[in-house]
Amino acid sequence: MNKREKVLGLLDPTQPPDYVPAAFFLHFPQECHRGQAAIDAHLEYFRYTGMDVCKIQYEFAFPRLAEIQSPGDWAQMPAYRREFFQDQLEVVAGLVQAVQGEALVLQTLYSPFMSAGHTAGSDLLDEHLKTAPEKVAPGLETITESILWFVRACVELGVDGFYASTQGGEGFRFQDPSIFATYVKPYDLAVMNEIDAKSAFNILHVCDYNGPYDDFVPILDYPGHVVNSPLKVGERTMTAAEASTLWGRPYMGGLDRHGVLVDGTQEQIRAEVLDVLRDAPERFFLGADCTVPGDMNRDHLRTAIQTAHDYRRK
Repeated sequence: MNKREKVLGLLDPTQPPDYVPAAFFLHFPQECHRGQAAIDAHLEYFRYTGMDVCKIQYEFAFPRLAEIQSPGDWAQMPAYRREFFQDQLEVVAGLVQAVQGEALVLQTLYSPFMSAGHTAGSDLLDEHLKTAPEKVAPGLETITESILWFVRACVELGVDGFYASTQGGEGFRFQDPSIFATYVKPYDLAVMNEIDAKSAFNILHVCDYNGPYDDFVPILDYPGHVVNSPLKVGERTMTAAEASTLWGRPYMGGLDRHGVLVDGTQEQIRAEVLDVLRDAPERFFLGADCTVPGDMNRDHLRTAIQTAHDYRRK
C-alpha cells in the first residue's frame, strides 16, 4: 500500500492497523508562499521528512480592515472569491497534480471566527462579540460564504480533504457560553459539514495557540475523521488513548511542538516517540499539538516519522 492507502486504513474499523502514520506541519518562509516556489517547498518538505500526508499551508489570511472599529461595521465585510484566493488555488492545483497518487493532499482551513480575527484583530472581535454579537453576525455570515467558496474550489481541483482549524472555545475567551454556541459554533459547522460531505479525509485541529481549553464538550460533535487537539484540557492532561476515546475517533498528536522534538538529540527523539507509541490507541496518527517552528532541524522530524513507521505493536 502507498501512503494514501495506509492513512485511509485508519478509518477502516474492520482492519487492524499495522502501520503508524506520522506528519508534522510548519509555515514556510514568505518567499515560498506563492507559485512554483511554494509548490517546490511543500514537495521538498513532504518527501524529505517522509511524512504521510501533504498538508498545504494557508498563508493568505484575510487582510486587516481598518474600517471595522465598531460592531456595526461588520456589515461592511467584503466577500472574497477567485481573485483573492487565486494564488492559493494555484499552489493547490500544483500539489494535487504532483502528490495525489502517492498520498492524501489536505488543504489548511482557518475557521470563520479565526478569519474574523485576522480581519479586525482578535481582541477587537472578542469585544464586539461580547457587547453586540448580533451586529457581528452579518460579517461572520459573509466570511463563511467566502470560505465555502474556497472549499468548493479546492474540491474541484481534487484535494482529498482539509485540516480544519478552530478557535473560539478557549477558556479565557467568553464567560458567557451562549456567545460561542450562537456566534462561533454555527459558522464552524457550516464549513465543517460541507467538507465532511465532500471529502474523504479531514483532520479537525483544535488550536490552542492563543490559550488553553477548559472543556472540549462544546465541540465534541464537530466533524473530522481524525482529531488533532491538545492533550491538556483544564487541569487534566490526557493520554493519547484517552483523547481518542473522548473524541470517539482516531487521534493525531502525542508530541509537544516545543519539546524534545525541537531541541533533543536523535536518541532522545526516538525514545520520546517510542514512549508515546507504547501508550497510544490502536488507531493513531503521530504528530505535534500544532505547527512546529519553521526553522527547526528537519532531521528531527524525519527521525520521529521514521520511528513511527518502524514501530510494530507486539
